Order: sequence, then C-alpha cells, then structure tokens
Amino acid sequence: MRLGVAAAFVDGHRIAGDVDVSDGRVAAVGVGGTAGCGLAVAGYVDLQVNGFAGVDFLATDSDGYRRAGEALAATGVTAYLPTFISSPLDAYWPALGQARAAQALACGPRVVGVHLEGPFLARQWAGAHDPANIIEPDLGLAGKLLDAGPVVCMTVAPERPGGLELVTRLVRAGVVVACGHTDADAPTASAAFDRGARAVTHIYNAQRRWRPRDPGVAGAALCRSEVTVQAIVDGFHLAPETAYQTFLAARGRFALVTDAVEAAGLGEGTYRLGDRMVTVAGGAVRLADGTLAGSGLTLDAAVRNLAALGAPAAEALAAAAAVPARLLGRPDLGALRPGLPADIAVLDDDLRVVRTLVAGDELFAR
Repeated sequence: MRLGVAAAFVDGHRIAGDVDVSDGRVAAVGVGGTAGCGLAVAGYVDLQVNGFAGVDFLATDSDGYRRAGEALAATGVTAYLPTFISSPLDAYWPALGQARAAQALACGPRVVGVHLEGPFLARQWAGAHDPANIIEPDLGLAGKLLDAGPVVCMTVAPERPGGLELVTRLVRAGVVVACGHTDADAPTASAAFDRGARAVTHIYNAQRRWRPRDPGVAGAALCRSEVTVQAIVDGFHLAPETAYQTFLAARGRFALVTDAVEAAGLGEGTYRLGDRMVTVAGGAVRLADGTLAGSGLTLDAAVRNLAALGAPAAEALAAAAAVPARLLGRPDLGALRPGLPADIAVLDDDLRVVRTLVAGDELFAR
C-alpha cells in the first residue's frame, strides 16, 4: 500500500516522496514523485491520558477503551498510557485489570501500559488529586500494584519517607519513574535521578516552585541530560514564555503530554476525573475551587501550540513522538523509518491530522 503523501519526516529530516507500507510495517520512504498530498510523520505517543471523549480510564471497560481509542486516533495518537490519579485503593484493581484487557484487544491506538500518577505523592502539591487518597510510599503496596496490571510509569514524590527506596524498587522492576506532585528540593530530586528516576511530570505544575536559590525538581531536571521533561502546552498550565524557554532548555528531551480528562474532544460542562468532578469553562478544566485539573488538550493541538511558539516543526513533532517513545524504551514507537511498524499520522500544511494508521491499519481519515 502506498500512502499517497508528498513527503515524510524521517529522523527529523523531511524526505520528499511517498511512503510504502507492507504487512503492517514501513517498507520504503521517498518513493515515487511528490504529487501526493500531506506529510507522513511518526504517530504520536501520549504519556499521560486520564480520559478522552467521555471516557475516564479509571472507571471504564473495553468498550470505553475502544471509544476513547477512536477519538485519540483522530488526533494522531497511535500509542498512549492510560493514567490513573490518586484514588481509593479499591479503584485500582479493576482499572488495572481493564487496562491489561485493553492491551490484549490490540485494536485502536496501542495501550502501552498504565501511568500511575500516585498515590505516593505530596499532599501539599496534590493539585487535582484528593489529598485523602494520597499515602506515604509503601513498597509492599507498590509491588501489588505492579502485579495487578501493566504499570509502565509511576509518578512519585521522592522526598516522602521511603520515597527514594521506592524509586529504587520501581526502577529495578523496569518501571519509568517520574518525579511529580512533589515538594522535593533540588538535592532530593537529584538523588532520585541518581537512583534512576528519568522524568519530571508536567513541569512547574503541582510541584515545589522554582526559585533562584531553591530551584526544586524543575531546576534539577533541566540540568540532567538524561531526564525527560514533560509539559502541558495548552496555554493554561504554562505561560507561553515558560513553555518555550523550557523547550529551549530541554531540547531533545522535551515531551509533550496532554494530561487529558474525559472532557477532551467534547465541550464545556461537568465531567469526571477519577473520584472527583471537574468543570470545563473557557477551555480550562478546573475543580470547584479553581485548581487546574488536567486538561482538554489534544496532542495534535499541543504540537501546533509548540510550533507556534517558535519550535521547528521537526522538533515539535519529536516532542510528541520520538521523545516519549525513547523515555518508554520503545524504539518501535515514535519513529517512521523502513522496518518499523507503520504507526503513522498524515498531516496537512497546518499540522492538522487527516489520517492515522496503526500497524498499517487505517483508524482515522478525514
């Protein structure tokens, strides 16, 4: 099958010509002429999706995953991490089981695994999480959570009692550890990175504030070349200048995330986020007290937002694909080159998604 595109982005370079797909994989790029339409890019990988299109992943079933997957595919997402916020412990077990079942279905965008955004966080930086659901690090409970479902990423507050030991335990189990919802100072954050933590969750949001003599987890992360910096570039979580300067500082390891809730892709109103209710008004998602509570952002919009701030298109696209895939240790994701799975988004000149494929199967076409 030939996609009929005019060009493709391959390892950050624009290659004129079409893309051939065979047996679910990219067979060749730069073939034929340039008479086609659109730009083929690596499918997007979202590291933090609480819900989408009326589905909250903490309280859904296989049909919910199917519906959310269809809507995510329309935004260019070909792989994602359903994300569970801090919740009553009884809520995790069925949700983790459903995530495992969704992986086995192998339909729609790939469910790479679960991102547990809690419950081992700092209450003073709870953000949209209910403080009542936040608990101190517990290695035994962490082990049970890992056994219950496909946990591939966990956000933790390393400064809590036992937090650094938890980082070590998770890293040894192959889990990607991100520091977030944390009051860690820079030395403590650095200690977590020394133990193998490899990311910071939605930088500058729900964490110790950056100060010139107390840069916190954000300052520590920006200084570590091996740490991936995740950011919500929706115009609400970060000022434009903050988002762009962070991109410049973390170039090549800056990952776009949505932190989307079930309201994403829908309109204003009241929606669910775990066991909390949130309201969408004026494009922002908030608790009743005004606290930001996830977003209605889509990853394709985040790419356009970052490009509008000044990021080169190739780097904005990488922030939604290659960088998150590298953090997950998945060289088969977030890239478009011969031999890899044909997880592809086709964009128009405005970086809007017109077509999405996973393993060569068309999931969306405008």
